[in-house]
Amino acid sequence: MPSKLPDVGTTIFTVISRRARELGALNLGQGFPDYDIDPRLADLTGEAMRQGHNQYAPMEGVPELRERIARKLGASYGGEFDPQSQITITLGATEAIYSAVQAVIGPGDEAIAFDPAYDSYEPAVRLAGGRCIRLPLMPPDFRYDWDRARGAVTARTRLVLFNTPHNPACTAATAADLDALAALIRGHDIVVLSDEVYEHVLFDGRKHASVLSHAELRQRSFAVFSFGKTLHATGLRVGYCVAAPPLTSELRKVHQFNTFSIANPLQHAIAAYLTERPQTGRELPAFFQAKRDRLRRALEGSGFALPPAHGTFFQLLDFGELLPPGDVAFAERALSEAGVATIPLSPFYAEPPPLSVVRLCIAKRDDTLDEAAQRLAALGARLSRSGA
Repeated sequence: MPSKLPDVGTTIFTVISRRARELGALNLGQGFPDYDIDPRLADLTGEAMRQGHNQYAPMEGVPELRERIARKLGASYGGEFDPQSQITITLGATEAIYSAVQAVIGPGDEAIAFDPAYDSYEPAVRLAGGRCIRLPLMPPDFRYDWDRARGAVTARTRLVLFNTPHNPACTAATAADLDALAALIRGHDIVVLSDEVYEHVLFDGRKHASVLSHAELRQRSFAVFSFGKTLHATGLRVGYCVAAPPLTSELRKVHQFNTFSIANPLQHAIAAYLTERPQTGRELPAFFQAKRDRLRRALEGSGFALPPAHGTFFQLLDFGELLPPGDVAFAERALSEAGVATIPLSPFYAEPPPLSVVRLCIAKRDDTLDEAAQRLAALGARLSRSGA
């Protein structure tokens, strides 16, 4: 049987995490916390199951959860959001992305993505029969080149894949980027899929530039979010997609034949948790900024540079003063010589430029970060002494 994705192998996340387990390395590669969730969330999940919420949830999501989300969106981005016609609970953000792509991309259509692009984007486009046009964000700043983006728009373009705060570049879009994005699609039959799973994780006083806060983009975008990131529990696999009613209608046509409905007790537990803790999310910037700054301080004088991370729960590590470009080779050395798993950025490019950075996950216990920093600093010292 011929493969629909003949060139797609195991994701870099799986490869690195498997290697980390084999070597007993500290895993600062894959983006998941190594600390416990709030016990209250676990209690509420058990309560939901004891209360009998163990059968199929409604296809579009539990009403109480969608209502909580609508109130949160209104407070964060202004305006009103109809939980019945604009909010759909999905199997994490990845399903929301996949279902949205299938809803709008058909054979011969094109979607624009900005590299380094999250690795689920292009396979979703290709499985829909479309073609992904990959535009590189260039180091060291990884900023959008909107002139190049305009040149990539054709009569076949149907979708722009946008991501802020950006994983893995750790940058954050600005209000000017939203205006440029709106101008890019204006006058064309194009919609936006905005991956905003790190909406709450911004540093140094930055504000999240959501497509939902932009009057023009709000009507022509799918905005995707994740409770896994907000609640420090990536294994929940509960996300949601927000879109204008016509787009939501098309999304749900795919969603109902993809996952149909999402874990009922988890939805009820999250709704109850948000009711008890309506401030959930607002504490994340300070929480993760403290971890970012802790890691940065620990690596001062190590020979590595750490470009400012604007958001996400990641931090880039620049080894360019110690070694020539080659992020995959450095990631292997960090694993085998320092016992620290990192993620190279080049697998997220169609045509990677020379790269001297890898991604570190800061969503770890302080002792994990401290030990990883010591190991990396020791590696930096050895590289400085050897010149290689």
